[in-house]
Amino acid sequence: MPTSKKGGKRLDTKIPTLGPAKIPSNMPYCRFTDDSATTEINIAQDLDHGTAPNQILKLELAGPREHTYFDPSKTKCAIVTCGGLCPGINDVIRAIVMEAHHNYRVAATLGIRYGLEGFIPKYGHPIEELTPESVSDIHMFGGTMLGSSRGPQPPEEIVDALERMNISVLFLIGGDGTMHAAESILEEVTRRKLKISIIGIPKTIDNDINFVYQSFGFDTAVEAATLAIDCAHTEATGAYNGVGMVKLMGRESGFIAAQATLALKVVNFVLVPEAPFPLEGEGGLLDAIEKRLEKRGHAVIVVAEGAGQDLCETSGDTDASGNPILGEICTILRNRIGEHFKEKDLPLTLKFIDPSYIIRSVPANANDRVYCGFLGQHAVHAAMAGKTGMVISKMRGHYIHLPLHLVTTSRRTIKTDSDYWRSVLESTGQFMYMPSCFSGKHK
Repeated sequence: MPTSKKGGKRLDTKIPTLGPAKIPSNMPYCRFTDDSATTEINIAQDLDHGTAPNQILKLELAGPREHTYFDPSKTKCAIVTCGGLCPGINDVIRAIVMEAHHNYRVAATLGIRYGLEGFIPKYGHPIEELTPESVSDIHMFGGTMLGSSRGPQPPEEIVDALERMNISVLFLIGGDGTMHAAESILEEVTRRKLKISIIGIPKTIDNDINFVYQSFGFDTAVEAATLAIDCAHTEATGAYNGVGMVKLMGRESGFIAAQATLALKVVNFVLVPEAPFPLEGEGGLLDAIEKRLEKRGHAVIVVAEGAGQDLCETSGDTDASGNPILGEICTILRNRIGEHFKEKDLPLTLKFIDPSYIIRSVPANANDRVYCGFLGQHAVHAAMAGKTGMVISKMRGHYIHLPLHLVTTSRRTIKTDSDYWRSVLESTGQFMYMPSCFSGKHK
């Protein structure tokens, strides 16, 4: 049983199965992967967990198996998409349908409309059969052809629906909340001793799913974000004491802001949830912007939506997914920057750009389309082999099977003592103005 120690506990990386796979695969043209095939990852190095201890995990390799658990001619699959939109969802749906239909020849693949609500009779959402014809060109468009929704639904009612529809495999495409829902569904399926495979495909534009080095859609999001940042830079350099500010997604993790900063090299200050920053006084953001403008005459600031929440007044309310409703940090920053320069009798031109919903709604770029295709294919391979309670991911060039319990333990965040964060700060040079931003601590 593959395991590794973490903080005195053993991390179990064994993938659950519904039973022995005894049916010879009907795939005629591939190299099969054995269940014993694994790859090793170092949590500290491969996931850039800063000063975390070097912990080696052995993870099962993804790929088609020589024998399947399910008889394809009698197998019905279902796909559901949950949470916010993200580039590439349609690509994953298409890949699953095409793989299941053409290569395994399953009996049917059903699309569940509007997230987990689609399982619950009171909502009245229709079920849609997905065929190669109905999904042939959906990858050309953003969003999800199935629709989505947020918020939990009773796992008992979801499993009731799976039984009524005689579903053998459920593919859940979603983020942290969806993976927790997948765990609850798995528990109910196990309690009832049903033979239903539960497979997750991790989706989050914030790239914040634990043990998933890069989620699909992230590459596209970064590419789209750089366009907004480039516009902000043009605006900033076009005015004396010009400041361009861009708000990007990142509720608890600032990966989009950080990666776009590394990509474009014109950002002077990047603010992320993981690194609190002082606003006022010596070494604070206002002082830093003033010094930057005095030296260079312009500045570009990138702000992840969850940054600086200690500076905001929040209601304490939560959204449908249970996430705290964030304070409007960019409104606070814009107001205080304007007031600060007015008090100093200094000229200032500040332009604000918020491309958030444009970024998450665009079609996937070429890299993400390739990635989504592999994720969908490997999800079908795993399901047909009788794997369950797992997600598909990629690590060090290998597609792998990750147990659900690993990805739901916590959210992935930028480690402010990591090589990655150091590289971001070296790109912006902001630590020269704000020394506290390196450690993520301030008084």
